[in-house]
Amino acid sequence: MGRAVTVAACALNQWALDFDGNLHRILRSIDIAKSKGARYRIGPELEICGYGCSDHYYESDTLLHSFQVLAKLLESPVTQDIICDVGMPVLHRNVRYNCRVIFLNKKILLIRPKISLANAGNYRELRWFTPWSKARQVEEYFLPRIIQEVTEQETVPFGDAVLATRDTCLGAEICEELWAPNSPHIEMGLDGVEIFTNSSGSHHVLRKAHTRVDLVNSATAKNGGIYILANQKGCDGDRLYYDGCAMISLNGETIAQGSQFSLDDVEVLVATVDLEDVRSYRAEISSRNLAASKVNPYPRVKVNFALSCSDDVAVPTCMPIQWRHHSPEEEISLGPACWLWDYLRRSKQAGFLLPLSGGIDSSATACIVYSMCHQVCLAVRNGNADVLADARRIVNDETYVPEEPRELCKRVFTTCYMASENSSQDTCNRAKLLAEQIGSYHINLNIDVAVKAVVGIFSMVTGRTPRFSAYGGSSRENLALQNVQARIRMVLAYMFAQLTLWTRGIPGGLLVLGTANVDESLRGYLTKYDCSSADINPIGGISKTDLKNFIQYCIENFQLTALRSIMSAPPTAELEPLVDGQVAQTDEVDMGMTYAELSIYGKLRKIAKAGPYSMFCKLINMWKEVCTPREVASKVKHFFRMYSMNRHKMTTLTPSYHAENYSPDDNRFDLRPFLYNTTWSWQFRCIDQQVNAL
Repeated sequence: MGRAVTVAACALNQWALDFDGNLHRILRSIDIAKSKGARYRIGPELEICGYGCSDHYYESDTLLHSFQVLAKLLESPVTQDIICDVGMPVLHRNVRYNCRVIFLNKKILLIRPKISLANAGNYRELRWFTPWSKARQVEEYFLPRIIQEVTEQETVPFGDAVLATRDTCLGAEICEELWAPNSPHIEMGLDGVEIFTNSSGSHHVLRKAHTRVDLVNSATAKNGGIYILANQKGCDGDRLYYDGCAMISLNGETIAQGSQFSLDDVEVLVATVDLEDVRSYRAEISSRNLAASKVNPYPRVKVNFALSCSDDVAVPTCMPIQWRHHSPEEEISLGPACWLWDYLRRSKQAGFLLPLSGGIDSSATACIVYSMCHQVCLAVRNGNADVLADARRIVNDETYVPEEPRELCKRVFTTCYMASENSSQDTCNRAKLLAEQIGSYHINLNIDVAVKAVVGIFSMVTGRTPRFSAYGGSSRENLALQNVQARIRMVLAYMFAQLTLWTRGIPGGLLVLGTANVDESLRGYLTKYDCSSADINPIGGISKTDLKNFIQYCIENFQLTALRSIMSAPPTAELEPLVDGQVAQTDEVDMGMTYAELSIYGKLRKIAKAGPYSMFCKLINMWKEVCTPREVASKVKHFFRMYSMNRHKMTTLTPSYHAENYSPDDNRFDLRPFLYNTTWSWQFRCIDQQVNAL
């Protein structure tokens, strides 16, 4: 009868402007899809050039090279006898569009431009592309000569159309269109489209995966149909980690699930689905059928090809499965670890260096590197030849096989405890024990000689010697003496990153890892150009609360018992003098707020779009059991003073893994001034008036 169709959704680790690598991965995915019997294959958004090209989209080179890759795909024997759906930028009548190019047997069937562009948060598509605004309209697109020579076509359809094969009808969505309130799949489904496809460039955020899954399943729950979602995966050159999760859904239920975190560059998800299941599901939805009778039809591109076989009665079809979601602790363990691996291998460095203080933040960063080593060893055990080749190149040993995470850690991970006269023996011991348990190459050093030299130069020039508050100094002196310690640690971290391997007779350099969490960055509780200044930061988008939960996860899953004492110790910068050999300085006292409060402030400021007055109004209800309105007002004012005073630090923030929607990252996610009137006189006066009224 021709009912069972086999389709493939691909998650590819594409890299911006890596046209050779991107072509290779696309061809591999098509080859795998065909070998599994698929007759239709879809890949991620803009997969030919890589999603994260940013302002390179303005360059004619990006368009030229994308068409050159497309020509290679059209010519390849691998792409024959399967409908291929690939993503690339296309210039049509001097306007740039984000497009899907759908082809079969050296003929382009349709170029489908994106209708709803992603333009919030980390996305800036309207900067480079224009949305297609001509609903259900198709124009002629004149192909460039390099494509005409392959396809022998002069023009092809360009616009909002669907494909009509011999056995079914397919319609495309592109990423953001699934999230839009007027998603195209609604009208397409009413017009008889049975298979919906979506090519995405969707990045990881903690606790976000279920939203994407729910949207895909709900797309076909009310209207029936098959939904195929492909997504980018990995780090393609910036702060985002694209988290795969390719999936195929039928009538509101998931029937195939891809991995969210994986070191596999190419993942192909294949499912066989019965078209009659869609037709019978739609048959009894009377409201849907009434609406369908009045829908405006889509232009149909006829395709003389079938996704099914005529003799398919005995072909097994896929059954619904239960989607398995990772816990937030698992997401922290896996997402940043995969991002670090991509960054390490693509930057062609020899490993990482981490200033390990013995506190929660640097320990959590160390655990993420250890998790990365776990993932590498697991991938090699599972036969991933690409990961093995990368590991051998990184450690400069062509015969090396990573089998045990601690042993790999020793080769690629250097930790360094930088003591001063203000450091306690407790934190030194904690750092050393954790380094032993994860297997890192550990260095202990003391920075007092360098600190005294810098302070000595200042004293020689000015004739004045600054003192800590504990010894009668002013707050200015106290802060300056703390900052010089922190900044010397940054200088030494880069010195050791460049030359540690040299001293051991090993080629290459190390990437320096930063350890400021999202809450400290928001408050500005860090020294500008201290150890928060690094090459990359895997925890810069993660809250202190989530990091504590992650540490507990590592104790239980990696048996890192050294973390128990780190968990129980109060967070401290250890930059002020000890009292009787014990730490007297703690983070929360220094900040004037708790980390739990900081998380709330961050979510209200960014996600709820609350200024000082709105935040006060929300918190007097949220905290009514524990704070008076006057206390809430004092807390809100203190937060906004500190936030605005320190906002300039965000302009130099180390590139961080994006994991939270309240990240203060100044690069493109959270765009704010960095010179504020820190008195907030009008805003705070409104708060005071409300307090007095209450």
